Amino acid sequence: MTKRIFRSIFTVVVSVLAVSLVLIIWLLFNSFSSDRMEQLKMQTELAVQGVETEGEAYFSGLQPKDYRITWVSPKGEVLFDSDFDAAKMENHLEREEIKEAIASGEGESVRYSDTLTERQLYFAKQLGDETVLRLSISQSTVLALAYEMAQPIIAVFIASALLSLLLARYLSKKIVEPLNDLDLDDPLSNEEYDELSPLLRRIDSQQKQLKEQDEELRRKRLEFETATGSMSEGLLLINNKGTILSINRAAAKLFDADESSVGSDILTVNRSLEMQTLLNDALSGKRSEKAVELKGGTYQLSASPVLSKEGVSGAAILAFDVTERAKAERMRREFTANVSHELKTPLHSISGYAELIQNGLVEQEDIVPFAEKIYTETQRMICLVEDIIKLSRLDEGAEGMQSESVNLYSAAEKALHSLAQEAEKAEVAMELTGDSVAVIGIPQLIDSIIYNICDNAVKYSRKGGKVDISVLDEGETALFKVSDTGIGIPPEHLDRIFERFYRVDKSRSKDVGGTGLGLSIVKHAAKVLNAEISIESTVGEGTAVAVRFKK
Repeated sequence: MTKRIFRSIFTVVVSVLAVSLVLIIWLLFNSFSSDRMEQLKMQTELAVQGVETEGEAYFSGLQPKDYRITWVSPKGEVLFDSDFDAAKMENHLEREEIKEAIASGEGESVRYSDTLTERQLYFAKQLGDETVLRLSISQSTVLALAYEMAQPIIAVFIASALLSLLLARYLSKKIVEPLNDLDLDDPLSNEEYDELSPLLRRIDSQQKQLKEQDEELRRKRLEFETATGSMSEGLLLINNKGTILSINRAAAKLFDADESSVGSDILTVNRSLEMQTLLNDALSGKRSEKAVELKGGTYQLSASPVLSKEGVSGAAILAFDVTERAKAERMRREFTANVSHELKTPLHSISGYAELIQNGLVEQEDIVPFAEKIYTETQRMICLVEDIIKLSRLDEGAEGMQSESVNLYSAAEKALHSLAQEAEKAEVAMELTGDSVAVIGIPQLIDSIIYNICDNAVKYSRKGGKVDISVLDEGETALFKVSDTGIGIPPEHLDRIFERFYRVDKSRSKDVGGTGLGLSIVKHAAKVLNAEISIESTVGEGTAVAVRFKK
């Protein structure tokens, strides 16, 4: 802008200077011409008076230096000429100034030389005897005058141009300086130029609009970040070039990224083929999903295209943690397979024994043992079905069961009596110690927890081993603990012993019997009662299971 103002000022000043010089020269020339003509008229009047007074004698010895005098008869014949021989001169009757003088008494004219550098001024006056006296004087033309004044004109022009240059530079800076110093944060406080008031008011209005829009964007961004930041699902927003526009905390943690990833390519966060396939599908306008393994868990990645008027402008990728769902699905499949297996074995036995008896292939004395085996397998199936029903009810939250006060010590005594025969058969000693502690809970579930833990301790103890049962009052909680001197559980199996049908030693499990659902029932019952289970075990030494009930 400064350069444009400078060029404009300089151009205007130089143009005005040039025009001014031309006008001055023209005015000076015209003034000089008028003065010369007036001088010529005055000299002509003097010469006329001299001729009328002295007659032809006036021309005797007359040698004017600056003027040329010509005396012409009424017929145009030259009677006298101060510069040429009158006898040799042509008739002057057709000369403009002579014709005017004869017609009106006075006449004047101007004629240029062939080179246009000089012109002649003529003035003629008629005398009393009708002769005409003409005086002429030479004068330089405008071009000649300009040529003669060229050197001083050029000097003045150069000096003026330099002065204009300095003045233009100073003025341009002076004009632009207030513009550079404008306070755009507060446009209406600037009072340098009134002409800028509309612009400043417009800027002030636009700034207010921009501030409002910026505040609105900040508010929406904060709302968006608050909403996405509290999400447990990972969220990635990506433009159509694969650049990350937004990433929430869950996604950043999942992909080992941070806020600096915003503006980076998606490849800097995840280079997996699954991610690239999802992104390509989304950017092509298709919604797609894929389960991938991340951070030791299973995540469902869902990619959806973001559509605008121009088409697909980006993609939104959601990452759902489906580890528990996948685990539950795996456990469901295993449960189904295990139930089928557990039911199929006794059913085959029952079917086989029944078929032998039906076909008369069994001796009379073997019928009773066969019937006992059928009865045993049937009872095993009944126990299995009952346990499955119990688990189903526990999965539903034990609806319909009423809570009441339960004495843990009494419940433990009852379990001890129920398992006494089995413990004696296994040659395992059982001992109950502790306090009489009452808790509020569902009696059936508490009994189930105590019985199943004690039953497992007896089954997996060695012959001659011991099972210690204790009930302790811990103030706000009541502790039920069972310790045995059995085979123990390897550390890698501790996290899975509460799964349905999970057995650490499958060969031994068949020998000790059971449905494989006992500890699963314990886990689900404890969850319903809001009780905490802890387990410690050493292979070859034994296991200790503790359950803390809230009073």
